[in-house]
Amino acid sequence: MEQPEFETDCESMPTKRATVPELEHILYYPFPALDHGFIRVVDYMGDDSAIVQAARVSYGKGTKKVSEDRGLINYLLRHRHTTPFEMCEIKFHIKLPMFVARQWIRHRTANVNEYSARYSVLDKEFYIPKAEHLASQSITNKQGRSEALPQEQAALIQNMLAELCVDAYHKYEYFLNEEQHHTDHPGIARELARTCLPVNFYTQWYWKIDLHNLLHFIRLRADHHAQYEIRAYAEILAKIVQKWVPFAYEAFEDHVRFGTHISAKGLDVIKRMIAGEKVTQEQSGMSKREWAELMEKIA
Repeated sequence: MEQPEFETDCESMPTKRATVPELEHILYYPFPALDHGFIRVVDYMGDDSAIVQAARVSYGKGTKKVSEDRGLINYLLRHRHTTPFEMCEIKFHIKLPMFVARQWIRHRTANVNEYSARYSVLDKEFYIPKAEHLASQSITNKQGRSEALPQEQAALIQNMLAELCVDAYHKYEYFLNEEQHHTDHPGIARELARTCLPVNFYTQWYWKIDLHNLLHFIRLRADHHAQYEIRAYAEILAKIVQKWVPFAYEAFEDHVRFGTHISAKGLDVIKRMIAGEKVTQEQSGMSKREWAELMEKIA
């Protein structure tokens, strides 16, 4: 993530609260996502030291040397002590396709305020996947993609999607009749006019979340199994968090994002393999899917 160069009209004010220079530098800057989306940091509270302070106050001790903070944060995350990470919060302004927003909102541990098409008119902006992201349905995974489509077929689908969206927005404008261009009808309410728009049109929201739940979001949505479109946003969030709380993010990558969880049966299989035993799926007591997942982890 490159350092942005931009100016703001915000007046500089002295503060006693903890600030993070790396995050201050990207405050309000929109990082592009997909074709028309973005993520920008609006505000934040806390840093790595806030996690440490919250942890140490629970047993009556104040902060220690900065050099010890990394070790404590690592310990907290490794042993799943989540409360100290909830002391840090961050607020984003995010522009995203509606179908991505519907996936996103499944993470109910945040405060959200979305652009309302009941009150305002939506922009003529919609998401068209790039050719490399247009793929057939996976046979083995009902919620995933398989191989990318041939170039000609992908181009045809892109054109069809664009035509559909342009036509839908034309009807949306007709239903609204905001400028009274059509004398044959007075227009219908915005809350009804919006019903003709596909879910690849863009919406916006403010999204405020604590660090613990943000890391959980990144773990799920930046995973290679996640849908590409939401993964693109999660990767941006991960880079922002790395700037905000570098010690916490380092521990998160080590123990969570690029670490793994092994079940009791899986651990037993690994121990038997280390001991020199040739273990098969039938001998493991695991289902075929569990076995395949374990083999993927230890490959």
